[in-house]
Amino acid sequence: MANILNSLSKVSRGDVVMSVRDIKKTFVEGGQPLHILRGGGFDLHRGEIVALVGPSGSGKSTLLQCVGLLDTPTSGSILIDAIAVQKMDEAMRTKIRREKIGFVYQRHNLLSDFTAAENVMLPMLAGGMDEATACARAIKLLRAADVGHRASHLPGEMSGGEQQRTAVARALANTPEILLADEPTGSLDPAHASAVFDLLLDLTRRAKMAMLFVTHDMNLAARADRTITIDNGIVK
Repeated sequence: MANILNSLSKVSRGDVVMSVRDIKKTFVEGGQPLHILRGGGFDLHRGEIVALVGPSGSGKSTLLQCVGLLDTPTSGSILIDAIAVQKMDEAMRTKIRREKIGFVYQRHNLLSDFTAAENVMLPMLAGGMDEATACARAIKLLRAADVGHRASHLPGEMSGGEQQRTAVARALANTPEILLADEPTGSLDPAHASAVFDLLLDLTRRAKMAMLFVTHDMNLAARADRTITIDNGIVK
């Protein structure tokens, strides 16, 4: 597993891989503005694990969507590897999202008609990797996530914990520099939740990736290197 994960590292530990400043996001609901994010920001460094906490509805998932380039903030700046996101066209945003960012969601979001290996292969194939190489790497990642024995199984044939481990392997498919996780253990029972979170921490630290994860569980937040809080829409 160490050889697999060591190959993921491209940037020296400590480099700023993401910088967010004065981020704001406003939605219009019923003709009225709804200010979800109201400012603030943070730096995310290579090799660190950061918890994002705050009350329900405070904007945690909205922030993750914005920094993951799945949504666009109303104002403010996001830099990834010192590249200003707001200056990117959609093609460049897609490229950065595919090559530099991995996502783990509360639900595994695996495609039900594809095997575990095929689910992990898909991001690599979308990036132009040939099928044989993608398959070999998918198997290695599934083994690293302790679900190599499930490579040929469909999601419906796996337990919830195995599905989420497969989702973690998929998030690492394109050797991201940044891993974003939105309540990654929220849908699991306590035993499986602990095992999956241990896996996330282990893989992230070994590969010296940066991880930003949303959680309501302060026990999990306490295991991060530091905590970012959203209070009244302000990112602190």
